[in-house]
Amino acid sequence: MLKKIHNGLVVSCQALENEPLHSLFIMGRMALAAEQGGAVGIRANTGVDIKEIKKNVSLPVIGIVKQDYQDSEVYITPTIKEVDELALARTEMIALDGTNRIRPGGMDLQTFFNVVKQKYPLQLLMADVSTVEEAEFAQQLGFDCVSTTLVGYTEETAGHKLYENDFEILKEMIAKVKVPVIAEGNVHTPDMAKRCLEIGAYSVVVGGAITRPQTITKRFFEEIHG
Repeated sequence: MLKKIHNGLVVSCQALENEPLHSLFIMGRMALAAEQGGAVGIRANTGVDIKEIKKNVSLPVIGIVKQDYQDSEVYITPTIKEVDELALARTEMIALDGTNRIRPGGMDLQTFFNVVKQKYPLQLLMADVSTVEEAEFAQQLGFDCVSTTLVGYTEETAGHKLYENDFEILKEMIAKVKVPVIAEGNVHTPDMAKRCLEIGAYSVVVGGAITRPQTITKRFFEEIHG
């Protein structure tokens, strides 16, 4: 799986229930369009979407399940229930929150990682992190790769952007961990994606700039109207 996405573009094909493109059919065709455009992988949300996407493309899938729980801020694949859903969908890689935040039920990341590995010892796992320290800890635990997905989305990194200071946090992460570092988060243009790879990112994930027309339109609108 990792070899297939090396130095390539992974396209995130997701639409939540409150978004206009929320549809199995649309996600499948979105993934097909991404494959035809040159994507080497897909990132997708929920087992049902992943099953539909796999009917349309032969690309490897990084799977997540976004689920809110009242007792935790963690929402990307937060419990073993979501992991089971993704494993049943035969997801090549499962991504989960790799931050230092406590998960639902009071479980910390190390305990959760061990639970997942005990049940699915051969499953590839990606840690979605927000800091260099979290990336280092994820590597120590045994994650197969880390992703910058949550930079700016945790209390500790609020207001930060992955692209600030020429992707400074990405550079530091690459320098300090040996597992593949995948760039993801606010990569809005082809030039930004190219720069991530030039810096040394293993691959780059782009979602909103390709597959979320409402946010693309909003950026155009805000630029036009100041």
